[in-house]
Amino acid sequence: MNDLEIRKVVKEELNNIAPEVDLAAIDPAADLREALDIDSMDFLNFVTAIHHRLGVDIPELDYPKLITLDGAVAYLAARLGSIKKQ
Repeated sequence: MNDLEIRKVVKEELNNIAPEVDLAAIDPAADLREALDIDSMDFLNFVTAIHHRLGVDIPELDYPKLITLDGAVAYLAARLGSIKKQ
C-alpha cells in the first residue's frame, strides 16, 4: 500500500468521525483534533478504525504520531512496511 492509498484510508476514516468537515481544506500538518473539532473519544474511534482497516497495531504510546494527517500517513506507511518485512 502506497502513501496515497494510506492517505485515502485515513481521510475516509476521518470523514466517518467528522462528516461535516471538508477534509480537502485541512492543513496536513494541523492537529486533527483541533482542525476537526473532535474529542479524545472520537480520536480513539479513529485509531481503532484505522487498526481494523489496515490491520496495524497502534500502541497507545504512538497515538501522538497520528495527530496530523501527514504524521498519520508517515507512521502507518512505516508500520505497514515493517509488517511486510516480517
